[in-house]
Amino acid sequence: MDVLVILTFSWIVLFIFFVIALQFMYGRRSKLVLKNAHVLVTGGSSGIGKSVAIYAASKGANVSLFARNQEKLQATATEIKGHFINKDQKVTYASVDLTGNFEHVISAVEKVNKEQKKPVDILVNCAGNSLSAQFENTKFEDFKYMMDVNYFSAVSVSQAVVKSMKKNGHGSIVFVSSQAGQLSFYGYTAYSGSKFALRGLAEALCSELKPYNISVTLAFPPDTDTPGFAEEQKSKPKETRLISEAGGLVSPDLVAKKIMDAALKRSFQCSVGLDGFLLSTLTAGMVPVSSAFEAFLQIFLMGPFRMIALFYLYSFDWIIHNCYKEKTKKEKAS
Repeated sequence: MDVLVILTFSWIVLFIFFVIALQFMYGRRSKLVLKNAHVLVTGGSSGIGKSVAIYAASKGANVSLFARNQEKLQATATEIKGHFINKDQKVTYASVDLTGNFEHVISAVEKVNKEQKKPVDILVNCAGNSLSAQFENTKFEDFKYMMDVNYFSAVSVSQAVVKSMKKNGHGSIVFVSSQAGQLSFYGYTAYSGSKFALRGLAEALCSELKPYNISVTLAFPPDTDTPGFAEEQKSKPKETRLISEAGGLVSPDLVAKKIMDAALKRSFQCSVGLDGFLLSTLTAGMVPVSSAFEAFLQIFLMGPFRMIALFYLYSFDWIIHNCYKEKTKKEKAS
């Protein structure tokens, strides 16, 4: 009995020291503020990017937008002005292909910095696209396109702003991935590959930039009610559609608020909804933690969440198997 008491007491002491250490490591980070900050949003003319830009403007930020369509940029810039909370705010934009020449990206960053009269404080990489199809029906060019638009676009703009952030000793870079960047399933061989790549980029960049007081946030939104999602639905395989429908559909305004709140808190991971929390906890692995509370949740919930995940995986297999039987039946009947 004495040995049991000693062991219990030892574990309690270690636990207390662990709590203190985590609080010391992650409890002293100052939050960022949007008021008067220069926020650059890629893919800012529609979808999540547009909602992020509007949210930032409504909190007093000066906003810059990158996208390809000049008319959409102008219309969005006009709409954003209606959300300003003071007369000194500015909105600027540049029409640029982020998958093209890197020098064009640098020129676009220099343009908005000059017009805003200050460098970028917060970069939100929202530019991206989705494609879903069976592996053998996905063209090799589509795999390259997914990497260009979802991954390399974020690399190029981040490289264009990071030097000035390091010089100023502060900043935030946000990468908008997807829940399909945490797990993948039928139809997402090209899309998920590009979104998973953002995690490796974000983890390494977070490690590099931490000494310079620059935070990195990696967001994993679920299916979001955007024009891009509506377009994707037109060609999405039945299996993919049935599996993704389980997660529901959320508004871009909600996603935008979650993303910006996480960035301002300097959180590394940003999830939306209960499914998003489950996935972020379950797939935490070696990602940085942003608070002692987050660390505790991951430690104590990862095991139980794995059991829940197995039921999800079984349901995915059940959907795919039923669709396979349905297709086989039709082929035999024809």
